[in-house]
Amino acid sequence: MSRTMFERYGGFKAVRSIVLAFYEKMLDSEITAPYFENTDMRRLLDHQSKFIASLMGGPASYSNDELSRIHARLGIDERAFKESADLLAEALEDLDVAAGDIEEVIDEFIARKPYIVIGKQP
Repeated sequence: MSRTMFERYGGFKAVRSIVLAFYEKMLDSEITAPYFENTDMRRLLDHQSKFIASLMGGPASYSNDELSRIHARLGIDERAFKESADLLAEALEDLDVAAGDIEEVIDEFIARKPYIVIGKQP
């Protein structure tokens, strides 16, 4: 039985490192930082760790309805979504995730775009 990417990289401990690096970049970005004003970052990091884990084949998951509900009030636009995908790829690369695995995670991330970006629900 093959191991998931989540398992191969070390589970939630590795995912937490990815998420911390990702949000460091997000908070430094002029495009994405404004979305996090007045945000409980500790809570967000916990939720995002579960989300990234799910993208890597881990045990957590979010339904499309949950993603839509969570993001509906945020007004995330195309530019911010693209910046987020690029910053996630950079964080994965910085932490020595293999190129093929980065592509897989980003593909999974982009597949959820309709439930995150305003006006993109199917």
